[in-house]
Amino acid sequence: MSLHEILRDVIVRLAVERPATSRSTTEWAETLAASGAKLKARMTAIADTPANCRQLRHIIGLERWGQRRMRVALGEPFINDEMDEYEPPVDLRFPDLIDVFLNTRDETVNIARRCAADPRTESTRVQHNQLGPLSIRGWLRYLDLHARLEARWLH
Repeated sequence: MSLHEILRDVIVRLAVERPATSRSTTEWAETLAASGAKLKARMTAIADTPANCRQLRHIIGLERWGQRRMRVALGEPFINDEMDEYEPPVDLRFPDLIDVFLNTRDETVNIARRCAADPRTESTRVQHNQLGPLSIRGWLRYLDLHARLEARWLH
């Protein structure tokens, strides 16, 4: 294992996996639902600009990509793809993208609840392209953290 991989694994363990264990998968579902509502409230006050649309498309694309990865724990085959393929169309306006985000977040919550109902998912680890294998709770923490941090760039 290279030094880069060792450092990556330590950072992932400290920033993603360890905090993810503080909540059950069911609790993560509720956390994601609540953070989605907070993000919606913030987004409704934000201007419809090309930069904001680009940023929200990125947030949505990554969350959809993460959903695809979490579905592996529910029995879907692993696909080694990139998140860009999951972004919504570029011609959507910001208010429409907010709706897409909310629907996407609802689906993330749904997947989390399905994982919580299936004990086999608790021990499943699914590959992230840069971070390595993540637990389902790690994926949920990652998606919540990503959306909240990236939303800070919306103005």
